[in-house]
Amino acid sequence: MEVLFKNREEAGRKLADALKEFKGKDVVVLGIPRGGVVVANEVAKALGAPLDVVVTRKIEAPGEPEYALGAVTQEGEVIMDRQAAESLGASPAYLDDQVRKKREEVKERMKSLRGDKPYPKLEGKVVVIVDDGIATGSSVSAAVMSVKKREPKEVVVAVPVAPADAVQMLTEEGARVICLETPGPFLAIGEFYGDFDQVEDMEVKRILDESSSGKR
Repeated sequence: MEVLFKNREEAGRKLADALKEFKGKDVVVLGIPRGGVVVANEVAKALGAPLDVVVTRKIEAPGEPEYALGAVTQEGEVIMDRQAAESLGASPAYLDDQVRKKREEVKERMKSLRGDKPYPKLEGKVVVIVDDGIATGSSVSAAVMSVKKREPKEVVVAVPVAPADAVQMLTEEGARVICLETPGPFLAIGEFYGDFDQVEDMEVKRILDESSSGKR
């Protein structure tokens, strides 16, 4: 499979070029941890926009942690593909347990990454949600749902790479999607990156701290 991006930083800079129309506008950039924050940082720097996170957690299929049956939003709401859950043998008890765990994980992740800082005001603003790529789309869909509740002027999903059907799904959900590449077949996001090492929470916190202090 062709490598499209050297690393997340390069992907972020290329994505920023596609988002030039938003420079100087009332924009907030929200990265999806962890890897999406590295990409989002490059976008926020280029646009001169504040950077923060939107935290979602995917609900994993039984025995297949990479496959998402749905996701939990920042507010604890649930998006679920019931048909996929049934076909993959996810019992109601399993799903209830997953939802409970993921709600706790969202709370813990928000606390660990952001501390007690007030969440940015999104009302009336253009909110650009950034990830390092989309696989099933459930995590980004949960992020869009979460952001929409805060009454932004517009929600833009910006990603370097995604399957075409995920882009279509998010567009149908009312988000404007800016995606640089829609290759197929699409198996995993990492196959399109030269360097796709795991990003740790400490790196995400460093990026957020530098962004808020103006040191980046």
